[in-house]
Amino acid sequence: MKITLFIPCFVDQFYPQVGMSIVHVLERLGHTVDYPEAQTCCGQPPFNAGFWDEARAVAERQMAIFRDAESVVIASGSCATMVRVFYPELFHQHPREAEARALAAKTFEFSDFLVNRLGVLDVGARFAGRATFHDGCHGLRELGSKKAPRQLLQHVKGLELVEMTEAETCCGFGGTFAVKFPMISTAMGEIKCASIAGTGADYVVSNDSSCLMQIRGVLDRQGKSIKTLHLAEVLAQT
Repeated sequence: MKITLFIPCFVDQFYPQVGMSIVHVLERLGHTVDYPEAQTCCGQPPFNAGFWDEARAVAERQMAIFRDAESVVIASGSCATMVRVFYPELFHQHPREAEARALAAKTFEFSDFLVNRLGVLDVGARFAGRATFHDGCHGLRELGSKKAPRQLLQHVKGLELVEMTEAETCCGFGGTFAVKFPMISTAMGEIKCASIAGTGADYVVSNDSSCLMQIRGVLDRQGKSIKTLHLAEVLAQT
């Protein structure tokens, strides 16, 4: 299968290894990966801030770029939600609504694509350590993606997966939320990180690099040695 990769802004700017890890996993499974270099933001920041006209302008560019893709895989539950769930809402009763719905139907978050589109649970990964998983809000609540990433991690040889008590609790990032409400965001991050530390895990894994940035910041300030990894970085290890 030819798979088209959509890389979120956070990954592009700060965590390029996540995108490369996804390519390694998909190519290991025998697929061809395409990366359209003209791609930009999915439009979620202006959408969330209420600037829907500006968000449509960004989304229209993305819809044109990915129009001919067979399947689109995104390295983020948050950005995947924007395309799968919010593009149809953004273009409701708009002349390009059908195009938005067509892109939404063939767009997948990475773990969802592996498990529910390809039917793959074991990607041949090996990773020694004890890890816990953080559910990003959009991936969990909008996409319902809770089982898939855990199934993939449970098949990684050498990895022990342990659940934290606050797995479904928001880390406090929330995009502009962390900027507008820093004290609340920090308090939420502290609750999340206390739950992570309580598992005795060496690593916290998530589908969203933005969440991991928030968690990493709190852990660093607390002097904790727990490492943060995107799911793809774990699955790329052999």
